[in-house]
Amino acid sequence: MLKDIIILILLVPYFKKLLYTQETKKTLYMINKVTTHWKGGMQFESDNPSGKTVIMDTDVAGSDERFGLSPKAMMLSSLAGCSGLDIVSVLEKMKVKDYDFNMVIEGELTDEHPKYYHTVTVDYHFYGDNLNENKIKKAVDLSVEKYCGVMEMFRHFATIKTNIFIHNE
Repeated sequence: MLKDIIILILLVPYFKKLLYTQETKKTLYMINKVTTHWKGGMQFESDNPSGKTVIMDTDVAGSDERFGLSPKAMMLSSLAGCSGLDIVSVLEKMKVKDYDFNMVIEGELTDEHPKYYHTVTVDYHFYGDNLNENKIKKAVDLSVEKYCGVMEMFRHFATIKTNIFIHNE
């Protein structure tokens, strides 16, 4: 009995570390943190959890020069990136090869401030020979309805319309 207690006492730090590590991993996957620095004028630089940075700015009266992406347009890019990553991953698992793919996303802003996208249209374009339309539709549907977290975020404030265009060459 004493031997069992001693073993348990010796194992407590190990179990604490194991629990901490598992909880930390869970937390790391569920929380994203970015730091954004003002670079002067209307320009900002923002990092992300991968360590990469992006420059953001906006139109400045009297200047045609732009250094980065506008924050609202980046939201549309994030939607495209999220859905695109899902689709490519699903198509890869379905063994679909030899295709090209792009998305055209248009967002319609409200008239009043704060302006936000109230309607978003996502057009998925696939190019290739003898494309399997059923697999492509399934991959897009899985992204739109199940996997794309950015799509789900947009649903909270915008009506989303999706279209699939198959361009067999």
